[in-house]
Amino acid sequence: MSDRSGAALADAAVALAGTPFRLHGRDSETGVDCVGLVALALQSCGREPVVPEGYSLRALSVAPLLRFAAINGFVQAGRAPLAAPGDLLLLRPSPIQAHLAISLGAGGFVHAHASLGRVMVEAGRPPWPVAARWRLLGKG
Repeated sequence: MSDRSGAALADAAVALAGTPFRLHGRDSETGVDCVGLVALALQSCGREPVVPEGYSLRALSVAPLLRFAAINGFVQAGRAPLAAPGDLLLLRPSPIQAHLAISLGAGGFVHAHASLGRVMVEAGRPPWPVAARWRLLGKG
């Protein structure tokens, strides 16, 4: 695993702060959701992300997000409360809602905030339970 891969992913996510929110969005001009945020950050790191289609804001299953992480070069990193920069976090705002965020380590996290309508950089730990955490494998 490459620490630089994680730092680059975190930097790419921060660069998307202010991008509008749009469900299933994959473009920084028209908007992104949490999956789109991760996909664009991965693209900025020279990767070609494969994204799930047809998911909704609320669903009981997180299977599409688990596959999304695995297909795109992330490996399980455990549930330790302090994540490293670039760790992908699977958050559970409610039992029927899953949400992805990119950790900035102790500096906070980046996520596509549906209620506020844009990508946000937030200080501290996420306010929701962390259901899973992945770390990006280095390229090559």
